[in-house]
Amino acid sequence: MCTAILLWGQSDDEKESIAVVQRTFNGIAAHDGEMIRSSMLPEARIYAVRDNGVLTNVGVADMASQIAANKSTLLERFTGAPRVLVRGRVAQVWGEYEFLRDGKFSHCGVDAVSLFKTVEGWKIATIVYTAETTGCRADSRGN
Repeated sequence: MCTAILLWGQSDDEKESIAVVQRTFNGIAAHDGEMIRSSMLPEARIYAVRDNGVLTNVGVADMASQIAANKSTLLERFTGAPRVLVRGRVAQVWGEYEFLRDGKFSHCGVDAVSLFKTVEGWKIATIVYTAETTGCRADSRGN
């Protein structure tokens, strides 16, 4: 089960922005490509940098298809309350996360998610994240 991290005193836009990111996490856990796509703009991109400096990027359609086809149990979650900035129709959600595959630590890092408020509500435009295997919070690896 995944739950969003909400803080007292957040504006509706801040809460809704976090909820969209959480919907993406929930889509990953459920292997639900449609849920993932519904949280993003059709032309959204996901960028990653790994420990070794390798940069990758993928479009939302390909990412959703890859997740839907994956047979592993996947869980991505924030390890603390994410920071949220909102100005008008632009929001940024930034937070440390951990990623588990089949219940075991895979990697951690920082998710930086840019969103736009559309007529349908908040939608993710980009996700930029680090994928790290060292320097993670001790509780991320069960230590």
